[in-house]
Amino acid sequence: MLDRYLLGVQNRALRPLASRMVAVGVRADAITIAGFCNGVVSCALIARENYVAALALFLLNRLCDGLDGGIARQTRPTDRGAFLDISFDFLIYGLFPLGFTLARPGANAVAASFLLASFMGMGSSFLAFAVIAAKRGIVASEFPRKGIYNLGGG
Repeated sequence: MLDRYLLGVQNRALRPLASRMVAVGVRADAITIAGFCNGVVSCALIARENYVAALALFLLNRLCDGLDGGIARQTRPTDRGAFLDISFDFLIYGLFPLGFTLARPGANAVAASFLLASFMGMGSSFLAFAVIAAKRGIVASEFPRKGIYNLGGG
């Protein structure tokens, strides 16, 4: 969980682009959905073993994942946006190993299964902490406008 260390750098780097997008009326949810679509296509391209195009779209997915938060912080963060963001992230985390498995099942199935198991462990602990934090009113003071955060703060 490197968010705690990288979030400030990411926010500063994306702030100018987010500001321009806010100025022309682009909404955070639109960027979240566009990023998700790029991620889904990236995973499909992995299954077809078109790795260069898959990487380009995956990097665009990651850019959108940071940019949507930058736009939300400059406008109005919503619970819906936080929900879409984390839900779409976890769907992509599951589809990514699936893409490799579909590309070469014999060679990739065991590694993809291990990766999926680790994502399940991380995701369940992340979401369990979010539930407990909400129940107890725990807020990460260093991330006051972040919709959902993990035990490490990011």
